[in-house]
Amino acid sequence: MEERAGAPAQHLPRSVSRAELEGKVVLVRADLNVPLEGDAVADDSRISASLPTLQLLLERGVSELRVCSHLGRPTADDRERYRIAPVRARLEELLPDGRLSVLENTRFDERETANDAGFARELAEGCDLYVNDAFGSAHRAHSSTEAVAHLLPAYAGLLLLAELENLARLLGEVERPFVIVSGGAKVDDKVGVLGKLGARADHVLIGGKMAEDVRRDNPFAFDVILPRDLVAADRFAADAETRIVPFDGLPPGWLGLDIGPEAAREFAAVVAAAKTVFWNGPMGVFEWPRFAQGTVAVANAVADCGGFTVVGGGDSVRAVREAGVAAGISWISTGGGASLEFLEGKALPGVAAIPPG
Repeated sequence: MEERAGAPAQHLPRSVSRAELEGKVVLVRADLNVPLEGDAVADDSRISASLPTLQLLLERGVSELRVCSHLGRPTADDRERYRIAPVRARLEELLPDGRLSVLENTRFDERETANDAGFARELAEGCDLYVNDAFGSAHRAHSSTEAVAHLLPAYAGLLLLAELENLARLLGEVERPFVIVSGGAKVDDKVGVLGKLGARADHVLIGGKMAEDVRRDNPFAFDVILPRDLVAADRFAADAETRIVPFDGLPPGWLGLDIGPEAAREFAAVVAAAKTVFWNGPMGVFEWPRFAQGTVAVANAVADCGGFTVVGGGDSVRAVREAGVAAGISWISTGGGASLEFLEGKALPGVAAIPPG
């Protein structure tokens, strides 16, 4: 991968595919932070995304493959809920090999988030090299993502490299029109990346609760397209009373839980004409079918536009999968916060710790 114009001023890490692996004991930091339902994995997308790197290592003749990951945000009182056992079982089901083992949740040790060198040494003990394939955690300087990379020969996994390669395409010269679609509720998390990318985009579409916040106080120095109408609800409930109202005509006490049909048509039309699209954040409470139409309209338009399309953020990724259009997206990022920080131009500690390729 070559560095592209406009990409963050950080090196591109060396690939594990270039390493000598025969007979080696390898520690892999994967992103196995998946949703659980009881004792089962509810969505194994991230586990599946880790498989190419693990398969490569096994095919290249490693003698032992130790995989580590965090899972959720456990506290001292709810560790049982976040034990890695269901994840381990699913990974071993997808990739049965006696050389593969999965360590317990790294966040069960409080030294992990402190980037403690002692914990990193414990993880590295007995290993010959380290592979970071957890792009979704690369923006965190933790023991398993940053400190351990200074103790062993460190390499980037295939997923981490693919994330950097595809996201970097948004930072260089892009085919136009370049359209950004943003939504969800966390405005503060996206101000930085929108401020950087939005100034280069031809159109910036904003939906979800974020649109209401931007209407009240627009932090951007460029024009944005806000919804013309909303699906309003008298309460936050799947069976709430609803009505279609103008964007600036929300009745007192009511909530805007989706962009309206007129806005959905406008957003879809803008996206349909795009040659490059970045989408992060749903248009409403799409988990409830009555408030999913705006998000589904955007998902279909992104998949059908025929340009280079990137979808990031857990809710947006879930939306394209539930809409059945994931195959039409050029790149579905597993990164979440890491994707946003990379696109904002910030160095990612888990990437910076790996020598250049």
